[in-house]
Amino acid sequence: MTTEEKEEIKKGISQLDKGKRKPFNVQYENSLERVYTLLQENLNPGSKESDELEVLSILIKAYENTYYQIPQPNPLDAIKFRLEQLNMSESELSEILGARSRKSEILSGKRKLSLSMIRKLHAKLHIPAQTLIQEY
Repeated sequence: MTTEEKEEIKKGISQLDKGKRKPFNVQYENSLERVYTLLQENLNPGSKESDELEVLSILIKAYENTYYQIPQPNPLDAIKFRLEQLNMSESELSEILGARSRKSEILSGKRKLSLSMIRKLHAKLHIPAQTLIQEY
């Protein structure tokens, strides 16, 4: 990517909040449509269209990170969701956490996750530790 292209990206990102162009939500929707169209094509790396796709992707990501932030899930919901994804039963969760009663207390919210439990859940279920350490 050339210096000029990098400057154009910086300029586009700085204009996200300034509204110097047409209303950005319209521009955002148009950009999404253009990205979709470009993704349907067989682009050659380094082509003008490939560079356009890269620039639009960077601008869309910056806009979405600013205006459409996704909150972290509740730790208990994350555990339940991950168990469902992996087709694991709650009894298998007991094997990870220890005693069966401990699992029930945790899933009901009566007991908080300990640091060792968070480490085990992160290692076995691949749930981000950042999600598991949140207050709930």
